[in-house]
Amino acid sequence: MEYLQTHGLTLLGQHASWAELVGQVAAVTVVLLAARRTLWVWPVQILATVLLFMVYADADMGGLRDRQIVILLISAYGWWAWWRHRRDVFGLPVRRATRTEWAIMAAVMVVGTAVYALYLAWRGDSWGPIPDAWIFVGTIVAFAAQARGLVEFWLVWLAVDAVGVPFQMMAGLWFSALVYVVFAFLVVRGYLAWNRMARENVAARLATADTGD
Repeated sequence: MEYLQTHGLTLLGQHASWAELVGQVAAVTVVLLAARRTLWVWPVQILATVLLFMVYADADMGGLRDRQIVILLISAYGWWAWWRHRRDVFGLPVRRATRTEWAIMAAVMVVGTAVYALYLAWRGDSWGPIPDAWIFVGTIVAFAAQARGLVEFWLVWLAVDAVGVPFQMMAGLWFSALVYVVFAFLVVRGYLAWNRMARENVAARLATADTGD
């Protein structure tokens, strides 16, 4: 494990450890797999969390470090939920969030960010507690919504990316910041794909109801 942290590549004058490189590449792969709703999204996510935990612990980014632990648990749940509800295509049927689900996600992100930022500041566990907390909480909400098959999890990811790019650049994690930019493009693509599938699922349910099947 120490080798993955102390060795790596230097790109355009910026060094990136193997842990950062492989972890972020795995994270990008997760986005691609999520858009296809394949069961492989979860084991690949677990690999990414293990490697990125080391990266953020070394960079003194407590929120990003701690979120890897939570993501690991969510990924285990998501893997179980998708396997249990698998269809011809792996994963839960895609749908849009209800108003209640939207309200819960918004409340968790706002309150959770404030509380966790105070916790990080109290612990002295992050040099940027507010953005660190926002990324931590937003990521948890995004993965929880993804595990439930909600289209809106892509929009939460966009909000996380908007903060994550400058925050990681300031930490000297230039490769990770670049990956977050790539994430933004993939997230938009994934959102459009899931939104289309959600409309198709609604149309299919209405058609089934009309025929009485």
